[in-house]
Amino acid sequence: MIPLFSGRARFDRVTRVLALLLSLVPAALSQNQTLPALIREGQHALDSGDFARAARGFERARRLAPDSVEANRGLLLAYLQQGRLEEAQDLGQAAVARWPEDAGLQHWLGLVYFKKSQIPSALAALQRSERLDATRYDIHFDLALVLLSDSSYSPAATELEKAIKLDPKPALPHVLLGRAYQNTNRTVQAVDQFQIALRLEPGIPLGHYHLGFAYASLGRNPEALVEYQRELGRSANNPSVLYQLGHCEVEAGEWELAVGHLKKATEIDPTNADAFYDMGKSLLLQGDAEGAMPALRRSIALKPSNPTPHYQLARALEKVGKKEEAKQELETFAALKKAQPVTGGMASGPVQ
Repeated sequence: MIPLFSGRARFDRVTRVLALLLSLVPAALSQNQTLPALIREGQHALDSGDFARAARGFERARRLAPDSVEANRGLLLAYLQQGRLEEAQDLGQAAVARWPEDAGLQHWLGLVYFKKSQIPSALAALQRSERLDATRYDIHFDLALVLLSDSSYSPAATELEKAIKLDPKPALPHVLLGRAYQNTNRTVQAVDQFQIALRLEPGIPLGHYHLGFAYASLGRNPEALVEYQRELGRSANNPSVLYQLGHCEVEAGEWELAVGHLKKATEIDPTNADAFYDMGKSLLLQGDAEGAMPALRRSIALKPSNPTPHYQLARALEKVGKKEEAKQELETFAALKKAQPVTGGMASGPVQ
């Protein structure tokens, strides 16, 4: 039998194979050296807020190593921060299918869903992330934000409590926890959280407003007035602050001050029926029935189902001698009052 390869041919073939293998070594070394550098570059860009550069770096890293979880995770976050939500969703869904036990991927995908207003999907992804890693402050905090947006105040409070236990220093979680408590009839605890937030960050936006609202809910109007006035120094054109301050002034009998703040509130936000009502009531209490009527009629137009402005309008009409119209308003008041559902003990008014 004649051999397939001579001794020389076998030697040449082995030499070529060895040469090929050796030629691959620098490429493998280069890849191993370049991938960490690209990931470091992308992370540095993320940390500095340059999300476009971060995306470019992580895209290169992912092309070089498609199976790198770090490259996929970084690119998902870069897309999320850039607002490239469709690309982020496609990448995130593929990545969590590939690495279902990675808490970071689940977290970022949950935030993608949240930004796309897909609340059930956001909750599911963030809850999976939490189950995978319950030691991360940011996961609890972001899950709480999604729950708050869904008006799920009690579970949001639970998540914020977990976040604060992990890191009690940031002020914002205390404000949000106070709001969650406020909306679940735990107003005393809400006061505590707002006070903590203001100690941690005295200038936190609307911190005094939220504390004032909690005091007002407890009937502690003098303390509420102080907090609203402090907030007004920081948020002079915020219609919610102006309205709540004016409302407290009505309750305190400071009708002239109330009219000034409520008038400004209605100029900034002409859709606030409650502000028009309180302004009309204040004018009526000052004896200005004619001035009260336009404000009360505007309140009725904005919120036809509210019985209370009809009662105050009836009083104003009575004072100017329009007996028949006053009678009609009282009848409307009685009918609306009868149809009005019984409400609980929560304080009314905005909490934003």
